[in-house]
Amino acid sequence: MAATLIVKPALSSAFLGQKLSSRGNSKRSAPSGLFVRGPRCAADTAYGGNIPKFSRANVWDPYKRLGISRDASEEEVWSSRNFLLNQYANHERSAESIEAAFEKILMASFINRKKTKINLKTRLKKKVEESPLWVQNLLNFVELPPSVIILRRLFLFGFMACWSVMNSAEAGPAFQVAISFGACVYFLNDKTKSLGRAAIIGFGGLVAGWFCGSLLVPMIPSFLLQPTWSLELLTSLFIYVSLFLSCTFLK
Repeated sequence: MAATLIVKPALSSAFLGQKLSSRGNSKRSAPSGLFVRGPRCAADTAYGGNIPKFSRANVWDPYKRLGISRDASEEEVWSSRNFLLNQYANHERSAESIEAAFEKILMASFINRKKTKINLKTRLKKKVEESPLWVQNLLNFVELPPSVIILRRLFLFGFMACWSVMNSAEAGPAFQVAISFGACVYFLNDKTKSLGRAAIIGFGGLVAGWFCGSLLVPMIPSFLLQPTWSLELLTSLFIYVSLFLSCTFLK
């Protein structure tokens, strides 16, 4: 029996080999019921982590927060805002801080523009009050009607001008000019409640348009004009403009 064990040691090496293999495997793997956790780092956090944060988020001045000067143009403001939003888009608080600074700058720009318009009107009114008496009396004859009235009368006299140009080869614009003069007197009478005053202003507009046309038409290069456009037709176009201004803005 002892000789057999000496000659054939492999018969008892099965247990020994199994025992050794179990020892080797114990070093490679841990028991299934245990879980070993390593040290946690900032990247494992659910929020924050390695996401870049806006360093000037708490700066009170919106211009300094966006990194621009107070004299920056509108394009520079937009460019700075878009650049910062692209850089810190993944951090919600940083994006909100950038947008808040951008909105403050826009609101300040809107208020400044509004104040500028108000100051411009005040300055014009002050200049009118300080102007000579004859200038003030002249400006008293001028008014700005609603935009609807301006558009309606502009359409009427523009239609007369187109009608005159369309019929330039057949007849002169005398009929269209007469209708325009009558419309001008009608509008002025409705405004001033005085037919005599309306007739005088309308006739003055007619003469002013004819005078300006007679002076300016010969200065127009001939290659810009059609062969059927006569001096009378071109002068009538200036008359339509003068009648439109007279019945729309004079009182």
